[in-house]
Amino acid sequence: MKPKACVFCVIIVSVAISGTVYSQQTDVGTEPLVTLPDYLRYAALNNAGLKAAFEQWKAAIEQVPQAKSLPDPKFNYGYFINEVETRAGPQRQKFEIMQTFPWFGVIEAQTDQAAAQAKAAHKRYEAKKLELFEQVKYAFYEYSYLAEAIEITEQNLELVTHFEEIARSRYTTAITSHPDIIRAQIELAVLEDRLKSLKELRPAITAKLNSILNRLASSDLPWPKSPEYQPISVTFPQLYAIITKNNPQLQALDYDIEAARNKEKLAQKKSYPNIGIGVGYIDTAHALASGVADSGKDPVIAMISLTLPIWTGNYKAAQRQARAQLARSTHEKTQMENTLAGQAQQLLYEFEDSKRKIKLYRDVIVPKAEEMLVASESTYQAGTIDFLSLIDAQRMLLKYQLHYERVMAENAQKLSKIEMLAGTQLPAVDTEPAEKRP
Repeated sequence: MKPKACVFCVIIVSVAISGTVYSQQTDVGTEPLVTLPDYLRYAALNNAGLKAAFEQWKAAIEQVPQAKSLPDPKFNYGYFINEVETRAGPQRQKFEIMQTFPWFGVIEAQTDQAAAQAKAAHKRYEAKKLELFEQVKYAFYEYSYLAEAIEITEQNLELVTHFEEIARSRYTTAITSHPDIIRAQIELAVLEDRLKSLKELRPAITAKLNSILNRLASSDLPWPKSPEYQPISVTFPQLYAIITKNNPQLQALDYDIEAARNKEKLAQKKSYPNIGIGVGYIDTAHALASGVADSGKDPVIAMISLTLPIWTGNYKAAQRQARAQLARSTHEKTQMENTLAGQAQQLLYEFEDSKRKIKLYRDVIVPKAEEMLVASESTYQAGTIDFLSLIDAQRMLLKYQLHYERVMAENAQKLSKIEMLAGTQLPAVDTEPAEKRP
């Protein structure tokens, strides 16, 4: 297949655009990191691993002009130590220049192979960017969950403090016993310890985020602004169709197969001779005898050369090697398709399971736990139930609120993995509004 000049131009323009984006790094460094798009933009401009993949792509592009170039011309110079006496005069020195041309189709095959390898490097750069975005999203949602968990725990701490005040007022009026105050104080100590553990987890999570963003591990990161939950609905056949169409790893393997085919074609062409065309010039002095025709005339020689590809075993081995590499790339693509299908099926199950739990906790469990806590407080003040039942209601509410935030984070993390496999962002369904936290 003849290489298309426009394809190479597109690649060059893409690199130029990406290079322009990288040059804006200092501007982005001053922006606050609060929302998920802030984190993704900063990571795309600063992550060292992504920059390495970008440079790998640039290096692969530079192979294309090398592949389409002819070999360098060869210049020969010879000096006659003992001058050769001819009729026209003694020959003193000679000059030759020769240009070698590979066999028909060799440069075309080389260029097609290099172009396919450059395209594969581009797709692997895109795959690296998707992998980076998945890492950023996973850490971001962990950080977001931590912020919600701290807020919920602080609210429950205030709630138990309120219960302790109720227990104290009832104790002063001899309505309740002293153990109720002790139970409240124990629960306060447990919540304070939980809150301390959560707050001490913040440096570890921010260090992970900073490492992805190529920042100092100790750099401060403000609490993130959690995005609204948007329901996504996709079936496995739909997801697998998107993956086979957009996944950059599969696309890179397609280009690997194309490069391997061109390498096989090139190996076949290598068994044909290379052709050289040149010209020679011999510096000739004037003849010793006078009156000689063409005395001192410098001869000019037209030359042609052929390489002799006689080592057939070498060329046959190269052809077998190229066929083996083509088969390897084909098998790798089949295996990648199978692997992606298995990962997509598992992730889709986990994603749908978390969606179901979100609805369960949001619509049923958390509201019922809040209702139970309000009812328990009223009945405790009325003396119908003991303080332990009130504390149990508070513990249940805290547990379910944290479980809800956990499944919200896991749902977003599963979606980020699915979108990494899909190679694109999945659209939110329009049948339901954006869902809020209870």
